[in-house]
Amino acid sequence: MSINRDEPLSFLNPPTSSPIAVSDGDNYLLDSQIGSASGSFQNEGFLGCLDGGSSGSDAEFGFLRPEFRQSPLVGTVEYYERHMFLCYKNPQVWPPRIEAAEFDRLPRLLSAALAARKGDMKKQTRLTICEGHDGTETSNGDVLIFPDMIRYRRLTHFDVDTFVEEVLVKDGEWLPGTPEALRGSYIFVCAHGTRDRRCGVCGPAVITRFKEEIESNNLQGKVSIRPCSHIGGHKYAGNVIIFGSNITGEVTGHWYGYVMPDDVPSLLEQHIEKGEIVDWLWRGQMGLTEEEQKKSQELRLQANGGGTNMERSSTKEESASTDEIITSACGSQVEGNGCCQANGTSSPCCQSPLLPEKAAGNHPPGFLDEATKYTVEKKKSNKKQISRKNSGKGGCRKVCTMPSWFESWEREDTYTVLAVIGAAASVAVAYSCYKQLR
Repeated sequence: MSINRDEPLSFLNPPTSSPIAVSDGDNYLLDSQIGSASGSFQNEGFLGCLDGGSSGSDAEFGFLRPEFRQSPLVGTVEYYERHMFLCYKNPQVWPPRIEAAEFDRLPRLLSAALAARKGDMKKQTRLTICEGHDGTETSNGDVLIFPDMIRYRRLTHFDVDTFVEEVLVKDGEWLPGTPEALRGSYIFVCAHGTRDRRCGVCGPAVITRFKEEIESNNLQGKVSIRPCSHIGGHKYAGNVIIFGSNITGEVTGHWYGYVMPDDVPSLLEQHIEKGEIVDWLWRGQMGLTEEEQKKSQELRLQANGGGTNMERSSTKEESASTDEIITSACGSQVEGNGCCQANGTSSPCCQSPLLPEKAAGNHPPGFLDEATKYTVEKKKSNKKQISRKNSGKGGCRKVCTMPSWFESWEREDTYTVLAVIGAAASVAVAYSCYKQLR
């Protein structure tokens, strides 16, 4: 974990530049990487290097990991007021704690300078490392600052002390450089695999989907996506930060957690195009305390009638979620085996390897309470049986949807039922022994 730092940043507005992305660092502060929407992220070996993408890795560290979407998200962003990203190399060469690495002089010296001048800064500032590539839109040594929406070019280790003094402490300009105004939306996804395997598995998959959607929707130049280093909250991977202007023109920085590739279209459509927060993935916001983040979400839910944005917005995604819960009532399913195969059918209900509890885990615990029972009731009323197969006598009847009570069943409920059964059994045994003794 990296240390927290406070730093004020202030700039004038000169030349503009197209969207570039940056990311968050170590703990909450340091360490990030960035990759442009056009392709610097896809360096050979990135996906493989940071976690191979094997099914085993996905089950243990990816979107199928046991703890995925098991913790509440809102209020998990520590308070800070400004985010600074240092563009430096790429995730393949980042050590676990790049701000403290002996051979990575620029991030190490910048981190140390921020720590040393923390008390002199007016605003709490977070430092993150993001990917930089010489000869591209974002080069090594470039510094991006939010919410100022400013970029400085080519910071070197010789300039660190002067830069921190002039820009972060005095809220002025760094004279050797000319600040460039940034425009558009900037998305950063933690993909710091050497720091935490979960980020190394989930981050690249989310980034790839963002790039595909940006290209297919012709958003190049308007939306930038880049990988970044650890931003805090490994267990919430995929972790995403989106910077951009809201409808009032204010630049905001929203954090999302437990983001899967299938959530990317919703984030682009709702958050970036419509300016609506996707609450069921929302961790918090730059400039708000943890309590203010929770209160902010409560007010939004009240204004939206209790359920809006707390569930997937697209019918397509709802359909995919339904497919995940498909299961068989006639026994266990194993790929290539099962009653559908035996009966000569190829019903999709025999082909989903996902466990029902994983499929139903779209919302972290606590979300259904805050969103009221609206979401559960809606699912109960809308859920329908997908298919039933009966192959004659002795045939296996397929039920492809789970009962509505199962959808809202929690692990704690299972424990409670087992405890009650155990208690009843104990009483029965004790009573039986008592009768025998008499």
